[in-house]
Amino acid sequence: MSRSLARALLAAALLTSSAAAPAAGIERRTVQFAKGAASATLKDTIEGDRTVDYVLRATAGQTMRVRLESRHPALYFNVLPPGSETALFVGSSGGNDWTGTLPANGEYVVRTYLMRSAARRGERGTYTLAIGIDGPPSGPVPSASSTDAKVPGTRFHATGQVPCTIGSAPPAQCDFGVVRAGAGRAEVTVTPPGGTPRVLTFSGTTVTTGGSVKTDRQGDEWRIEVDGVERYRIPDAVVNRG
Repeated sequence: MSRSLARALLAAALLTSSAAAPAAGIERRTVQFAKGAASATLKDTIEGDRTVDYVLRATAGQTMRVRLESRHPALYFNVLPPGSETALFVGSSGGNDWTGTLPANGEYVVRTYLMRSAARRGERGTYTLAIGIDGPPSGPVPSASSTDAKVPGTRFHATGQVPCTIGSAPPAQCDFGVVRAGAGRAEVTVTPPGGTPRVLTFSGTTVTTGGSVKTDRQGDEWRIEVDGVERYRIPDAVVNRG
C-alpha cells in the first residue's frame, strides 16, 4: 500500500468516526495500571500518519476519564467501545478532555492521531495522555436468572425503544437494552439516534449515571434528566419486567 493511500484510509476512519477496521499501520499498546492505582499517564510522539491505540479493559457502568495535553493544535484522541470502530467520543469535535460512563464490558481503545492536513505535511506532535477508570460499576451489573431470559446474542434481558429528547433536538425514540437484577435493580443502556450510549443504573428509588441526575415518577414511568440536556422516559416494565 502506498503512503498516500494509507493516509487517505486513516483520515477517512478518523473523520467519520466509523470504519470497517483500523488501518494496518495503527500501533496497539496495552495499558496497565500500577498496583493499587486507577489511572496511568503515558507520554509519546506521533508523526505524520502514525496512530497509536491504547487498549484497556473495563466494565459496564464504570467511568472512564481521558485527558490529552499537547502543544500541537491538530493532535487528538478518540474513544472506541469494545468490538466497534464507531467512536464514543471524537476529539476533533469534542476537545481534549472526556469523561463518560461505559456502556459494556470489554476492551476500550483510546486512539491518538494527527488530523489529516497535519499528517499529510508530516508534522510531529508530542503529547501526555492520562487515562483513568473510576471504581466498580455504578450499581449492579446483574447476571441472567432462570426467570428472565436474555435476548439471543446480547447480554440484555430485553431491548426496545423509549421516548427521549437530547438538547434542543425534537423528541425521538432511543434504543435501549436492560439487564435486570430484580427488586427494582437494573442497568438500562439507552442510545440516542447517532449518539453516545447512556447507562442508567436503577436501585429501588434511586437512579445514577455518570452525570447530574434529576428523576420524577409519573404513574408507572420514570422521567429522568441528565446534566440538564438529556431526558429519558423509562417505563417501570423495562426495569421490573412488566
